[in-house]
Amino acid sequence: MKTSEDLLQKYSVAAPRYTSYPTVPYWDNSTFSNVGWRAAVSKAFAEDADGISVYIHLPYCESLCTYCGCNTRITKNHNVELPYIKAVLREWQMYKELSVEPLVIKEIHLGGGTPTFFSPENLEYLIMVLTAGVEIHPDAEFSFEAHPGNTTDEHLETLYKLGFKRLSLGIQDFDPLVQFTINRIQTFEQVAHVTAKAREIGYTSINFDLIYGLPRQQLKGLVETIEKVGLLMPDRIAFYSYAHVPWIKPGQRKFTEADLPGVAEKYLLYEMGRHLLNDLGYRDIGMDHFALTNDSLYQAAVDGRLHRNFMGYTHQYTKLLIGLGVSAISDIWNAYAQNVKTVEEYLQMVNEGELPVFKGHMLTNEDLVIRRHMLNIMCKGSTNWESSPCRIPALIEGIERMQELVDDCLIQLDANGTNVTLAGKRFLRNICMALDARLWADKPATQLFSMAG
Repeated sequence: MKTSEDLLQKYSVAAPRYTSYPTVPYWDNSTFSNVGWRAAVSKAFAEDADGISVYIHLPYCESLCTYCGCNTRITKNHNVELPYIKAVLREWQMYKELSVEPLVIKEIHLGGGTPTFFSPENLEYLIMVLTAGVEIHPDAEFSFEAHPGNTTDEHLETLYKLGFKRLSLGIQDFDPLVQFTINRIQTFEQVAHVTAKAREIGYTSINFDLIYGLPRQQLKGLVETIEKVGLLMPDRIAFYSYAHVPWIKPGQRKFTEADLPGVAEKYLLYEMGRHLLNDLGYRDIGMDHFALTNDSLYQAAVDGRLHRNFMGYTHQYTKLLIGLGVSAISDIWNAYAQNVKTVEEYLQMVNEGELPVFKGHMLTNEDLVIRRHMLNIMCKGSTNWESSPCRIPALIEGIERMQELVDDCLIQLDANGTNVTLAGKRFLRNICMALDARLWADKPATQLFSMAG
């Protein structure tokens, strides 16, 4: 029987994070058009009964965090704020015009970049105009990502008054050497202040992002980081693997693979982190996420209501996600679209009255079947083959590839479906990859994805 370290060595392969299926490199852009996207969105709006999620990408940062894989624009010129916000609102207006009835918003999430790069006044303008003329769902939840080093009390107070109750702080690691290496500097005192102030104001859920596998990260430093996290006890923690993709993000070339922990070291980092988080009362929630038992994410996992989209895990389901801003991705369940990736092109297209999408994918029936099974595996830890209208060849082939996962005790598999074992929770990306028909039909000649594990 393979040891945990043997399994990690075996399954430490390049694998997607599966925030979508098909994954972005495998989208078939030949069937996609701006006109077709508009028509598909209009139809989806007309059929929507659950309310929509809105993701707004705010790309600006004052400095480059060299570990980061997000689409960012580095500048200290805050005059860029208002023109960008006005463009986002123009894009939103174009989407609103595709709906006959007023849209119902169930979720808003501000991501980046650094949303708190923007002044409280400009963020207030953005949200006030965005929510004008739409309905807010009774169960709506608004959240935003924040840098502890530039999030002011005014940011917290302004966004809370606008309906934001969830806050996610990018911590990564408190070790000064790691922070210096990845150019992500914030003190424990800054994090503690933002956390305490948010709770004082009334925020109901605070998330910390932590990363294992960072350059120059040591076990001792990670232990000290989690000990400090334990003093603040955020409601949720995203504890995920550093994605080393320097061929996509050149900023990551400021350190080399020699600075990164090896597979065995990375395994120890994860296992120690998971053990310490469990001791603090956090429980595993799907892929890379932990939550306290009184948090809604944990309750959703227990009740089988967990959902996953481009924003990560969420405790409530929305079928439609509209992404606004440069590089943002929209998901209307049977189609995806991504906006252009440069600020200049985004501003130009929007100001000319054109939706700024430049590629997308219309899902086939086969895609939809596989997507549903992947979501079940990532969100519920199991899936039932009988929920498929028929055993499509691509699914049958995927089930055959899963036999190796059975042999390694990562899943249980029978004619009715599959269940992820306790050991298999660590390898959800690999389990989903077995079902990834498009990847297996066209294996990449070069590495497209970060390493699993």
